Amino acid sequence: MNLLLLHPHQHLHGDLWQLDERQCRHVRDILGLAEGDSCRAGIVDGGMGKAEIESFKNNEIQVSFKEDSHSPPPLPLSLLLALPRPKMLKRILIDASSLGIKRIVLINSWKVDKSYWQTPNLKADLLREKMLLGLEQARDTTLPELVLAPRFKPFVEDDLDTWAGPGRRLLAHPGDYPAMPCDLSEPVTLAIGPEGGWTDYEVEMLQRQDFACHSFGTRILRVETALPALVGRLMRLP
Repeated sequence: MNLLLLHPHQHLHGDLWQLDERQCRHVRDILGLAEGDSCRAGIVDGGMGKAEIESFKNNEIQVSFKEDSHSPPPLPLSLLLALPRPKMLKRILIDASSLGIKRIVLINSWKVDKSYWQTPNLKADLLREKMLLGLEQARDTTLPELVLAPRFKPFVEDDLDTWAGPGRRLLAHPGDYPAMPCDLSEPVTLAIGPEGGWTDYEVEMLQRQDFACHSFGTRILRVETALPALVGRLMRLP
């Protein structure tokens, strides 16, 4: 936890905030702070600043927060991602949030196991929890916008063009395609398929929405490996 991330419901009055149990453990056991000490903090979807320990009683901690800066700029990259395995999804959401990706669609694919859409890990509160962990890691306060698209064709035909908006549209796909571009600063929408790759039909559907196929070498990577590697090639982190 590199940032003490405060939630609106923790606000008491004025500058005073009440930490939750997990935050108290971190402040007490990891940071080793006492009354009068301070650490970096921020408010979810708000500003950043300094939290000072005001009271430390009965394992309950209250802090005063003063804003002094804004959240770091977002990465100008939107992510269209075939729904990965549930255990992998947790790590990917943490990584995507810490990289500064603010717009994510989890979409179905023919090679996505149907059971993945039934997992409890897709509950909104659990998805939010993982993205918050990524924000704490990267010292960011702005939650990504996350959309679930369990039906591939309707989303691609009816919603994808509007969602992606202006900018380049890149499709990571193995084959004899141009290499992925690098060091982009313009808006980009990146489509990453399941580990088995998109089907020919899915590639054709995405190409109709102006997605261009690009290769990322001959190695077949896990999605959790491919995502940070692709982002690192395409963009410079703000």
